[in-house]
Amino acid sequence: MELPKHSYYINIQSHEIAREPFGSEWNFKIEATDRQITSLKQLFDDNDKTDWESYIRSHIPFLEYHHDPQNQEYDVRMVIIYAILYQLGDTKTRAHIQEMGILNEDFLDKKNASFK
Repeated sequence: MELPKHSYYINIQSHEIAREPFGSEWNFKIEATDRQITSLKQLFDDNDKTDWESYIRSHIPFLEYHHDPQNQEYDVRMVIIYAILYQLGDTKTRAHIQEMGILNEDFLDKKNASFK
């Protein structure tokens, strides 16, 4: 049984996920189930935690950004977030993400890939 999908509006910078486009600026519109939104929120929460840890770590000058495993995890999660938004997004969302060049062409070519 397929779960019902609802429209959601995503603000990447603030990590906001809203049911209505009013009240906040948004970057992407998606159609998602409650379970998919819960997963997306968890990815945003994990990145928020990593942001704070990176801020604290930034005061340690001998550890460079690209050598910090937490930052690499953050970067990987962002690619996953964009992949999810691409899969669940409307035509405008997909086109915008494709223009960004953040997703690998092999991923973009897969017609049957799905996030459940």
